[in-house]
Amino acid sequence: MAYARTPSSEIPIGTNHVRLQRAASRADVFPRLIAMQKQLRARNFAVFRISGAGLPGKRRLFCEMENWGGENAHFADLILGGYADALLDHIELSTLPLAWSGTEQVSFVEAFEFTPLLRRLPSEVTPFSGVAFPVRLGAMGNGYVIFTGGSFSLSSDLMIEHHVRSCHIMTDLLALDERRTVPAETLSEREVACLQLAGDGRISEEIAENLGLSVHTVNAYLGSATMKLDAVNRIQAIAKAIRLGYIH
Repeated sequence: MAYARTPSSEIPIGTNHVRLQRAASRADVFPRLIAMQKQLRARNFAVFRISGAGLPGKRRLFCEMENWGGENAHFADLILGGYADALLDHIELSTLPLAWSGTEQVSFVEAFEFTPLLRRLPSEVTPFSGVAFPVRLGAMGNGYVIFTGGSFSLSSDLMIEHHVRSCHIMTDLLALDERRTVPAETLSEREVACLQLAGDGRISEEIAENLGLSVHTVNAYLGSATMKLDAVNRIQAIAKAIRLGYIH
């Protein structure tokens, strides 16, 4: 599996491009996870994120969203108890998906490249099978989108497609978090236009020519946008504007 780098994430490629509308709230994320669950023929899903990134001995997995509930509410504790260390170690080294089987079996169809990653735990630890899609978004937002269920089949194409979708889910959750900390003042149309062109690789002189502005004015717009986004430089401002949905 190959990966394409963006300013803030690693996205798997090799399948049809997945375009998803930005989530305006967490309520928008839940039905997308349900749709993925149904396509995978899984029974449940959970989103785990990592706190304490970059702090040795402080990293922890915590459950952000799930639909286990009821008699299965303890599944989060089972994953944290049986898989936490393996998941934390794996995401530091690789963004390939992980799968495991409990008393039930995971069936891989034409997905032989994933079979070496199959992790088996004793049935007394977890009775359910599952697949975990790791997502790395930098210092913040790292974690897993996990699906658990019975004996579901996973082809290579389906694994890749749902890894892409998992990256979108985690990116949206990070963006929603950041919106709560971004200054109330929003970006102006000119600031957005300058950031978009800068994100496309244009230098200030090219942006000025494209928008009919002076170089000084362009730099002023980029500077004010950087401050509004609470970024340390133009590159970070562009990455943050992408995550927040201002530019693409």
